[in-house]
Amino acid sequence: MKKVFSRLCLAFAFLFLYAPIGVLIAYSFNASKSRTVWTGFTLDWYYKLFHNETIMRSLLNTLFVALVASVIATVLGTAAAMGIYNLKKRTRALVMNITYMPIMNPEIVTGVSLMLLFAFVGLDPGYTTLILAHVCFCVPYVILNVLPKLRQMDMSLCEAAMDLGCSGRQVYGKVIIPEIMPGILTGFLMSVTYSIDDFVISYFTYGPRSQTLSITIYSMTRRKVSPEINALSAIIFLVILSVLLIMNFSDIRSHRREVRKKRRYDA
Repeated sequence: MKKVFSRLCLAFAFLFLYAPIGVLIAYSFNASKSRTVWTGFTLDWYYKLFHNETIMRSLLNTLFVALVASVIATVLGTAAAMGIYNLKKRTRALVMNITYMPIMNPEIVTGVSLMLLFAFVGLDPGYTTLILAHVCFCVPYVILNVLPKLRQMDMSLCEAAMDLGCSGRQVYGKVIIPEIMPGILTGFLMSVTYSIDDFVISYFTYGPRSQTLSITIYSMTRRKVSPEINALSAIIFLVILSVLLIMNFSDIRSHRREVRKKRRYDA
């Protein structure tokens, strides 16, 4: 009885999470613009999507900003995590509390603050302000993903590398970075996800030519959201699902290889 109840709860949770996405994907194939009446199957919205200059430009802007900001945030966040790890306990706790602030702070406060800061220093709204704003809220996520990997790392590996003649730079490049690479990749992927998803901070820092996809969709809601957005959302969802499946299968394969190596070693 408990198993049946737990499975029902799990099914209800998944239904609650993915039913809206299922409806969105279904209506991306609807022949009419109606959001309530099904009039027939069509692929016209997917065809029109790739010929809609406004949407495609916004998508390219979003991907460009997300990738550039995530790379910068990953480099800065990784360096910051290494610095925080080497601090004393009390100082580390203080710095970590400061690190949490951009995450806990309401986005509208962060957006308005950054807008005022950029105006104060004389930066015109555009790609530069948008990328800097995204770096600002992505860095803490990288730090929070890299720090646990640094704590898990066996520091005797660094000492062994230095005993074998490695310089400080070689220790970082050949020992520390490979050991914390899973945390770096996770922080990068989280940064890309949050950057693509962001609306509030982008709304206060974007320029006329750096309009992101979320802002374009928001401007459409004042009239009526085109089914082309449904098609684009369906494509994004399938791409993300494919990436997650590939990563999971890759982890499963690597785990099986480790198990096989361990069995051979034990034998």
